[in-house]
Amino acid sequence: MASTPDSMTIGQLARQAGVNVETVRFYQRRGLMFEPDRPAGGIRRYSPGDVARVSFIKAAQRLGFSLDEIAELLMLDDGASCAQARARAERKLLDVRSKIADLRQIEAALGGLVQQCATVKGQVRCPLIASLHDAAA
Repeated sequence: MASTPDSMTIGQLARQAGVNVETVRFYQRRGLMFEPDRPAGGIRRYSPGDVARVSFIKAAQRLGFSLDEIAELLMLDDGASCAQARARAERKLLDVRSKIADLRQIEAALGGLVQQCATVKGQVRCPLIASLHDAAA
C-alpha cells in the first residue's frame, strides 16, 4: 500500500512529529496513543491526527506534565470540559511555583556558601565542605 498524505508509516509519523519510532511505541504501550490495526500482510498506517497527538504529548512534557498527567489531559481533549483541564493546569502551576521557591532557597544557600569560600583565607576548613558535613550529621 502506497503512502498517501493521510496515511503514513510509523517511521514517517515519527519524523513528522520530531521523535523516534521507539517514542511512538512507548506512547502506545503507555496508552497515550492507539496502535492501528495491521492489515493482512501489510503495515500499520497513521494519520495526521496521530502526528498532532504526538506533538501534543511533547508540548505537554515541555511544560512539565508527567505522562500520567498527559493521559488525563488527553482524556479531557477527547471530550471533557475545559474547567477540568484548567484545574489540572492550576495544580501544575502551583507545583512549578513551589519548585521555583525551593530552587531560590537552594540558590541563596549556595550563594552564601560560595561567598564564604571566597572570603576564607589560609588553612581553615572550607565553609562549603563544613556545611555539607554538618547537614549530613
